[in-house]
Amino acid sequence: MKKPLLQITNLHVQVEDKEIIKGISLDLQPGRITALMGPNGSGKSTLSYALSGHPRYKITQGSILLDGEDITDLGPDIRSQKGLFLSFQYPQSIPGVSLSNFLRAAYNAVKKEEIRVFDFQKMLREKAEQLDVPADFLKRFVNEGFSGGEKKKVEILQALVLEPKVIIMDETDSGLDVDALKLVAEGARKLLTPNSAILLITHYSHILNYLSPDVVTVLKKGEIVATGGAELAQEIEAKGFDGFGGMEQDKPKSSLISSKEKKKKSLLQVLD
Repeated sequence: MKKPLLQITNLHVQVEDKEIIKGISLDLQPGRITALMGPNGSGKSTLSYALSGHPRYKITQGSILLDGEDITDLGPDIRSQKGLFLSFQYPQSIPGVSLSNFLRAAYNAVKKEEIRVFDFQKMLREKAEQLDVPADFLKRFVNEGFSGGEKKKVEILQALVLEPKVIIMDETDSGLDVDALKLVAEGARKLLTPNSAILLITHYSHILNYLSPDVVTVLKKGEIVATGGAELAQEIEAKGFDGFGGMEQDKPKSSLISSKEKKKKSLLQVLD
């Protein structure tokens, strides 16, 4: 197996004196999509913000390696320059700033170079065509009046422009209809290369119908409770998250509570 592009080891994250992430370890391999699933309040977005360097999310223990380099204590701007990208669940609008100018400023900041306007516009049009983004769309103010699907498409366009090593997609499917889900999934496939990795964070399996993950990991109450292949997402779709929990990360890759255990549990509840 290749060296992980992102290696998370025994990570603990605290928000306002409360520990949310409780010692998780997770590797993202190049050329692969890892889906991180879990119910609301399980710590998925906390993990994404901690990985991106948000100052409110304090890492109290553990480490984050990006392409072999320790980025645990680096600021969000440096992490971005080194190849980490976070696609927001709720992208903000920026009135008065065109999408084209915004993306050029982001490119210059991340790549640490001043690309000529003509060269950037040519490159941006080529990237936009990959996502079927009309040329006049690039002149609009960032996310101003955009639909949910358009905002998510802009996030993917930004990633295509910046060419990050690791793309974290935090609840990208939130609030999208089927057509928008398909567009986001198609865009995500364009981001994945042999030299990049995607962490797809979601609590629904709907997007996984269009974007098949290589690995599915379940996060519950700040801990990883199960890991498996794409079939694990199908189990979650059929039975929910209730069967997961109370399992250590080094236990066998597991699944839901067996039918025998469920019957035993139900009997005990009746006796109570």
